[in-house]
Amino acid sequence: MKILLRCITAFFLFVACGKQAKVTSAPHNISERKPNIIFLSIDDLRADLGSYGNTEIKTPNMDALAATSMVMLNTHCQAAVCAPSRASTMLGYRPDSTRVWHLGDKFREINPEAVTMPQYFNKAGYYTVNIGKIFHNYMPDSISWDEPDLKPYPYNTKAYALRDAETYYYTEAALEDQKKQRTTLLEKRKGRKVYGDGWNRGPAIEDADVPDSLYFDAMQTQLALETIDRIKGNKKPFFMGLGLYRPHLPFVVPKKYWDLYPVGSVSPAANPKLPKNAAVMSANSNYELRAYTNPYKIGRPEDAPLPETYSDSLKRGYYASVSFVDACVGKLVTGLKERGLYENTVIVLWGDHGWKLGDHNGWGKMTNFYIDTHVPLIIKGVNQKEGKRIEALSELVDIFPTLCDLTGVDKADYLQGTSLIPIFENPDLEWKDAVFTQFRRRKGVSKDGNEYMGYSMQTKQHHYIEWYRWDNEKKLKGDFADTELYDHFVDSNETVNVAKDPEQKDVVKRLSEQLKKGWRGALPKIK
Repeated sequence: MKILLRCITAFFLFVACGKQAKVTSAPHNISERKPNIIFLSIDDLRADLGSYGNTEIKTPNMDALAATSMVMLNTHCQAAVCAPSRASTMLGYRPDSTRVWHLGDKFREINPEAVTMPQYFNKAGYYTVNIGKIFHNYMPDSISWDEPDLKPYPYNTKAYALRDAETYYYTEAALEDQKKQRTTLLEKRKGRKVYGDGWNRGPAIEDADVPDSLYFDAMQTQLALETIDRIKGNKKPFFMGLGLYRPHLPFVVPKKYWDLYPVGSVSPAANPKLPKNAAVMSANSNYELRAYTNPYKIGRPEDAPLPETYSDSLKRGYYASVSFVDACVGKLVTGLKERGLYENTVIVLWGDHGWKLGDHNGWGKMTNFYIDTHVPLIIKGVNQKEGKRIEALSELVDIFPTLCDLTGVDKADYLQGTSLIPIFENPDLEWKDAVFTQFRRRKGVSKDGNEYMGYSMQTKQHHYIEWYRWDNEKKLKGDFADTELYDHFVDSNETVNVAKDPEQKDVVKRLSEQLKKGWRGALPKIK
């Protein structure tokens, strides 16, 4: 309760002082004209890239960007699902302060006076443009941008207004299946409003033999370059949010990317079972994958695993989707270089949370497991020539203050992240003792039908989680429910929950005390 009250207090202090926020000056060692910003969000991108040590996936363009960028190897999201993760990142403070805890929580209704990252940079002199998914799909937050929610033609027409960018297929069989599934859904809902107008149904995978240029993310990338051509002559620098949708389900990308991954060419999950002694509320129900058409029944993680052939297809589909997005990133970077804008553009490439590919017998995100909280974060500064791989613990909430420092924009004092500039300069610097994530387990998803909030803390060695009953009507944490502890020095894949091991009693006590101190207690000790 004390943690929640402190966070609520911090939130109201922010709202109260937002217009007169005290700022801290950043070093002004950049040119008089501030650099442009490309804020590149990639949906459901787990830290599986060549630059993160995966030797099976093909990501040459993101790896090339990483080679001359700051690669944060141990970044964690603040909640492993889109809406709260993105709200936290874009507002600069954590879920108990944004009060956005799950998909349906609309941050602008909850925080009407909040100043988002693009709004903040707009006040600092930036022209702001949004293409694709930066906030959650159905809440683009138009007031955050000079040009909000730009879409490529024909997807900017009325016929597509209610559809989501994740819902487009390209083969006759997939389109027919989608229409059938939508009809069934609309009949079941009997006129009630449904997400994406019911089009978010269809096969989980598709490999159409058609060109990249027909796909939404490729079209978005082309629109981004055309938009840059239109605005690059402005007196103001630009802040462009470009949100790519793949590798979000369904895994729908051109056949040539599937061809990169022949059947049986990718390794199965290293941890295909739920952890031994797993807490009852720790696992998600795989309901996201279940919503699509699959050749096999999709059970819960507690049930039997999928047949190896289909697991292989799903993982190859995910990898193919990442490789497709990689090609989009390559086109964007090449376009910036051709326009002479690359050197004076800060690029932030990030994933909003991880994604299970059979890990813990799960498919999707929405847990506090490491595989869901660990995300890629690649940051290229102005005129940067040298890349660094940085092991220090970091969080998505750190992006906001870091961008301020990289561009010479003063930082507001309400931001709950920490600028990464000191460890960019000295990666061996003693940094945060821990990073923090949380997840609300809804009663309709939890195995036992109860509602919980899980607070997760990752240190260099341990991953510690405390679960509490949660009253979603009052938005209050209730009684303690369970604990998880994973020692990453001996069990990096989180296969055994050792929280109740008598030998870990002192460790649990120490970590529990550390968790109660929260993110403020884990801040770097440097001045």
